[in-house]
Amino acid sequence: MTYPELIAGFDQEAAAIVMARQVSFKMETEAEFDPIRWLDKALINLCSRFGDFQKETPSSFSLSPRLSIFPQFMFHLRRSQFVQVFNNSPDETAYFRMILNRENVSNSVVMVQPSLISYSFHSGPEPALLDVAAIAADRILLLDSFFTVVIFHGSTIAQWRKAGYHNEPEHQAFAQLLRAPHDDSDLIVKERFPVPRLVVCDQHGSQARFLLAKLNPSATYNTEAALPGGDIIFTDDVSFEVFLDHLQRLVVQ
Repeated sequence: MTYPELIAGFDQEAAAIVMARQVSFKMETEAEFDPIRWLDKALINLCSRFGDFQKETPSSFSLSPRLSIFPQFMFHLRRSQFVQVFNNSPDETAYFRMILNRENVSNSVVMVQPSLISYSFHSGPEPALLDVAAIAADRILLLDSFFTVVIFHGSTIAQWRKAGYHNEPEHQAFAQLLRAPHDDSDLIVKERFPVPRLVVCDQHGSQARFLLAKLNPSATYNTEAALPGGDIIFTDDVSFEVFLDHLQRLVVQ
C-alpha cells in the first residue's frame, strides 16, 4: 500500500485513542516506561514519514488534512489523566483507564481532548478553542471532559449573578444566558453513564482549576502580555504553539 493510500484511510481520532490505550497499558506493565518520551518519539516518526518538508527548514513543514489534528491530540494526551497520574489515586487512575478501554472512539476523544462551548450576549452557543484565551469576563464556558462537566462563569457574569440581576424582569436575557449552559449540561449528565461530576464555578474561584487544568497554557506567569480575559495558568507546561514548534524542528533535522 502506498503512502497516499495510507494517508487517505487514516482516522486521526481512532489513532489517538489507540495511542491512549497503548500508553496506558505500557504504563501498567512496564516498570521503567517513560510515556512522554514514547509518545513524542511515535509522533516524530509519524510526522517524519508522512509530513511534507524541506530539510533543515521548520517553516516548510506541513501535514495532510487527514493528519493535521493528530499532533493536537497527542499534546492533550500528554497532559491527560491517563499519562499525568500524580494528582490521582491509583484507584482513580485504574478507573479512568478502564472506562477508556470500554468506551467508543467519540466518547474516548472527549476524555483526551475535552469539548468547550462558549455562551455570551453577542452570539449563541458556539465551540471555543481549548485555550486560556477562551476565558472572558462576559462569557460562560461549558467544558465536557467526559468524567467532569464544568460550567465556568467569567468574572463580570459572576458579579451580575451574585447581585441577582437575573431575578429582575428587565434582565430576562441575562437569566436565559445563565440557564442555557445548565440546560445543556443536564442533557450531558442524563445521557452519560457513568454519570460525570458537575462543577459550577466562577473565574478566579478555587473550583476554576477543573477548567484551567484542561486548557492550553498559551498564557502563563512567564507570559509578558496579558490576555483580554485577564487569566493566566500557573504552570511550567509548554503551550501547544511551543510544542508544535519543537516538533517541526525535530522532524526536519
